[in-house]
Amino acid sequence: MKIFTYLGKKIGDLTIKYSNLPESYIKRSYEQVYWRNPKGYPQYPAVQVARKKYRFTTHRPWTAQFRRVNEPNTLRKKVFLEPVGEWKFFKGDRVEIMVGRDKGKQGLVNQVIQERNWVFVEGLNTHLRTVGKEKNFPGVTIQSEAPLLVTTGVKLVDPETLKPTEVEWRYTEEGDKVRVSLSSGRIIPVPKAAEETYDYKSKALYIENTEKDTTAADVVKITFQPKLATFEMDIMESMGIKEDRVPAKSFWY
Repeated sequence: MKIFTYLGKKIGDLTIKYSNLPESYIKRSYEQVYWRNPKGYPQYPAVQVARKKYRFTTHRPWTAQFRRVNEPNTLRKKVFLEPVGEWKFFKGDRVEIMVGRDKGKQGLVNQVIQERNWVFVEGLNTHLRTVGKEKNFPGVTIQSEAPLLVTTGVKLVDPETLKPTEVEWRYTEEGDKVRVSLSSGRIIPVPKAAEETYDYKSKALYIENTEKDTTAADVVKITFQPKLATFEMDIMESMGIKEDRVPAKSFWY
């Protein structure tokens, strides 16, 4: 039995990774807060009135187009999603279409919308739409790719048999998490295209700007070493101060 959930405000991990932006910034960009109690007043509880349900489309959550789609008092049909346990599809994967007029054709995934369980296959499952139509201009007809559900619309292609297959996540002897084809047992590596973000095509090609960027050497610096000492004892040790006096006895009452 399939269980469907109503589309809420959960942002997918792949979307956050693709944006290369802090998750807190993305949350501030798309959330709509109508009222929030002021901070710094203990008599006021931390209560806010905000929108709880958002409609995710091909527009990214931090863009102005997303806010336009989710304007207040907009009436839209509810969207229900089938929960996906562990995400298995990435940009650059070779998949085979299982539905529609392009059923049986294979192509590469060029976009992933994790919030809607969508993938777009390059050059397949397309439809025609007209843009720029006005009173005195018929507009321009372009061919665009329609989304496909990962639960029913596509399957990953086994690199050994070149046929669609089910996959699952497993661990190698070295402890690496990999996708494995259930039909042949072959490992399906995550494509390099999955590393692409707004800022770079691949992490290896990104050149750090020493004036503005936080370099990789500065990201992880351990400056605190835990000790069995109080703050005062730690300061005295670092300054070379020795205390020979014996503290007087104290009582709890």
